[in-house]
Amino acid sequence: MPDFVFSGDEAIARGAIDSGVSAAFAYPGTPSTEIMEFLQAHWDEYKATLSDEERAFVVAQWCSNEKTAYEAALGVSFVGRRAMVSMKHVGLNVAMDPFINSALVKINGGLVIVVADDPGMFSSQNEQDSRILADFAHIPCFEPSDQQEAYAMVRDAFAYSEIHEIPVLLRITTRLAHARAQIQVSPGMAPRALKKCSDPTAWTLMPGFARPRWRLLLKKYERFRADGEELAKLELRDKALGVITCGIGLKYYLENEDDWAALHGDKRPSHLHIDRYPLGRDKIQDLSNYVSKILVIEEGYPYIEREIVGTFDAPLPVLGKLSGDLSLSGELTADSVRLALGLAPLEALAASSIELPSRPPQFCQGCPHGDSFNALKAALQDEAEFLTTSDIGCYALAALPPYNAVESCVDMGASIGMARGASCVGQKNAVAVIGDSTFYHSGMTNLLDAVAHRSKLTLLILDNSTTGMTGAQPTISPGSRMKTLIEGLGVEAAHIRELEAHRKSHDINVAAIREELTYDGVSVIILKRECLEYLKKVRQQ
Repeated sequence: MPDFVFSGDEAIARGAIDSGVSAAFAYPGTPSTEIMEFLQAHWDEYKATLSDEERAFVVAQWCSNEKTAYEAALGVSFVGRRAMVSMKHVGLNVAMDPFINSALVKINGGLVIVVADDPGMFSSQNEQDSRILADFAHIPCFEPSDQQEAYAMVRDAFAYSEIHEIPVLLRITTRLAHARAQIQVSPGMAPRALKKCSDPTAWTLMPGFARPRWRLLLKKYERFRADGEELAKLELRDKALGVITCGIGLKYYLENEDDWAALHGDKRPSHLHIDRYPLGRDKIQDLSNYVSKILVIEEGYPYIEREIVGTFDAPLPVLGKLSGDLSLSGELTADSVRLALGLAPLEALAASSIELPSRPPQFCQGCPHGDSFNALKAALQDEAEFLTTSDIGCYALAALPPYNAVESCVDMGASIGMARGASCVGQKNAVAVIGDSTFYHSGMTNLLDAVAHRSKLTLLILDNSTTGMTGAQPTISPGSRMKTLIEGLGVEAAHIRELEAHRKSHDINVAAIREELTYDGVSVIILKRECLEYLKKVRQQ
């Protein structure tokens, strides 16, 4: 079959298609967004290879959040078909309830969870490492080191999921997700036939059924460990140094291996590469018995390094993130790995002496959010006390100059909960700002709390008709339904305002915000105008 040039995200999506996936679900979040975008762009092409009956029952869908996406995937698995759910690392936090509990059920159709971690926090609130959550759930975790492995591991993960009746997590990181490489694909498979799980008690996690499922999972976990041990690749070479790699860390190591060998008489470090978790122990022990010291090269947390420190019978130096030889924060690079190997830095051109002005991130020219925040600031300028909480989205940039208009951005949906909590204890003029997609994702339940307790807060929903920050994906519900939905949650109709987010409406918007700030209850102002990037995307279709 022909070769393709794919990013890691695209390779994963193609791997799912070639695995005969019946359903894929996701919520957009960089660096995982392009998985679903590739699936949807190639879905008609995939369906054309299927029979009429199969074609009617294959779907690739955006969902309101990661939890709903995961639970839909569980339903697909229960009836015997293959499902994939993809998200970024903090999205897995949202899906933790079904994720953890799904380890106990009897997976029927293969279930693969793709999680894209973001070391360096290029578009995220933190650097959390999903390997730890896979370990917490007691499910196997596969970690590719390049795009070809990403493609192959998706196919392996579906098979492994069905053999062991367990969800499988595929963990990638930002650089692998977005970098491109040539890969080879294999012939595709047809979707599995519909066949419901024959033992519903294996999916009914009442205590009496869940206890034996937990004991079974603990036994399986040792099998997962043994399989990871078998596939780990160990080469015992020079005794001076043993290197342990995983994921993209392998590529950074290989980029420097020749230079290390040149300094050590053409000898090469002993090397153990790990691409599955939980960790095996025998090959780590074999390596530690053979070498004088170990360097662990891993992207993310010092997960392997923590596991192996103290494992050995005799003291052995273990270098890595805990020792300070590699940074605990940010991405690995070939240069940082080079220094950790004890190599001199490569020669580089001197940095320019020209001082370039800083260019902080900002709204696109003409963005409706700028007009919304100008109105909010004007409405609050005469108030001695106020709190403005923001949410996850483009509008969080209002925390920066020239707006300096919001004071918090913690997690999806938190703006409403934080404003409500502050209001409960006496904060005046509590204002929450949230986007339409984030409101549907996890803002609605906080608004329901506010209504139930008659909290005094003003909610601004910036409705730009899309999920703008991740590339203008569609929201789960059109803006035309939002007012009806909010009224259904219990907000009084008289205090639900729909306004145009535009400079020509500035005075009207300022007056409306000021009026709602005086209301002793929950008020919602929907500021509407399409995202410019969304409009560009629509016009290109």
